[in-house]
Amino acid sequence: MTDILLAVLILGGLGLIFGLVLAAASRVFYVETDPRLKRLEECLPGANCGGCGYPGCGGYAEAVLQGQAPIGRCASGGNECARNMAAIMGVKAEPVARKVALVRCSGEKHYDKDGNLTTGARLKARYEGFQDCLSASKVGGSGPLSCKFGCLGFGSCVAACQYDAIRLVNGVAKVNEDRCVGCMRCAAACPRELIVPVEPKRNVVIACASLAKGAVTSRGCTIGCIGCGLCAKICPHDAITVDHNLAVIDYSKCDNCGLCATVCPKRLIKDSNVEHLPDPAVK
Repeated sequence: MTDILLAVLILGGLGLIFGLVLAAASRVFYVETDPRLKRLEECLPGANCGGCGYPGCGGYAEAVLQGQAPIGRCASGGNECARNMAAIMGVKAEPVARKVALVRCSGEKHYDKDGNLTTGARLKARYEGFQDCLSASKVGGSGPLSCKFGCLGFGSCVAACQYDAIRLVNGVAKVNEDRCVGCMRCAAACPRELIVPVEPKRNVVIACASLAKGAVTSRGCTIGCIGCGLCAKICPHDAITVDHNLAVIDYSKCDNCGLCATVCPKRLIKDSNVEHLPDPAVK
């Protein structure tokens, strides 16, 4: 009994000594924290999405405090967040232009009653591996799709989104602009770099990323851009160019007139919600 009591007293004494040492060390090595840091963190939404380019909201707040990052990089927080952070830092807040994600693929798969593909991206093989896009992209020949630029449709972007703003529709990821905050976490999850930021409610977008020649694109997808250049020719503002077989819009010149959409033989050019439009060649 005496031995047990002695052991308890020794352990208690050691605990007390170590506690005093730690308390003293905390005072000696204490680093004063700028009170603005906590206030900056409270302005941020706490999503830790990484869209600002920093490791979480705390990392971004620290970078702003140190003058290493501009105010307004938080897409989730928007203008209100930027104004509050600017007030804390004593600077003027610049307006934050809202962006939303756009999936540059229109290859939704549609089949007839016999199971034959009528429109969309063609499959060249049946994939039965890990159900995520990165794994599928590593399969020989750049994945199971005939188009090596198209959406693989395994939902890695869906899993990455914290705002329930992206869904798979007929094998292609689609963005709900009303929910999207533009953090672009989905873009980081896409191994084919298909997802880009655009202004919300853009009337004219080209939802395709294929750089293959027209004949190759057509073999892989009934809706893909074939680089014909008709859209570039009709554009009255020279807002469209064909680069590496793909039509690209310069939004600083585009006035959303929609003339390009009227001449696209694939009916690929359409409004920003990327609604499915049938291939005119399919009756």
